[in-house]
Amino acid sequence: MLDNESLGNERIGNASPMRAALKGALAISPLTLAVVPWGILAGSFAIDAGLTPLQSQAMSALVFAGAAQLVALGMIKAGIGLASILITTLLITSRHLLYGMAMRPQISPLPLRWRLTLGFLLTDELFAIANLGKQRSLDPWFAFGGGFSFYLGWNLATAMGITLGHKIENLDALGLDFAIAATFIAIVVPAVKRPSILVCVLVAMVASVVCALMELQAGLLIASLTGMACGQLYAKLSGESWRQA
Repeated sequence: MLDNESLGNERIGNASPMRAALKGALAISPLTLAVVPWGILAGSFAIDAGLTPLQSQAMSALVFAGAAQLVALGMIKAGIGLASILITTLLITSRHLLYGMAMRPQISPLPLRWRLTLGFLLTDELFAIANLGKQRSLDPWFAFGGGFSFYLGWNLATAMGITLGHKIENLDALGLDFAIAATFIAIVVPAVKRPSILVCVLVAMVASVVCALMELQAGLLIASLTGMACGQLYAKLSGESWRQA
């Protein structure tokens, strides 16, 4: 367990908790704005699937998983059973296991309250700004500021969808779901700095399309693992060090 003095030493540039949290919120703000259309769609879709406004908002507040929420709502609307919904959402969110493994060295030394809080707030977007290879230790306040501001943005966007969704005709035809792809593109592209990462991305992209065409529910996990394996293999064969910045 770390005491307050130890946590203070971990803050970026010895900044105060508030300043570090604001830096995190600022760092994730472009991704928060990009996900607003996605949240509006999720809120509107929840109402369309038969959930009450309270249930729809609670789904974003408690589940807090965009892609999994949309898929689960589609399955609820189609009348699919609870077991199938749980298994499907588990497969969709399985990438968070990989995020957790990657960030374990940074998060495991923190007190339990921090591990639970950051574990709940961990999203693709938070992983993108907090898991920096050049950052020797994780600033918990920086990560909290980024994660919590994104959480608020997602829930506010959901509330907008719940409130305004039924007033906008053919909302699902406006292309708001492209925000999903745009968000992930914004996360992935800046990280492509080495040939092995490019190989990983290209292989995962092709594998995900193949899995989608084959209608494999575990396609996301299969594509991720295949891409990482090919990227690591390329790095070994080419002599590229995975530790290289």
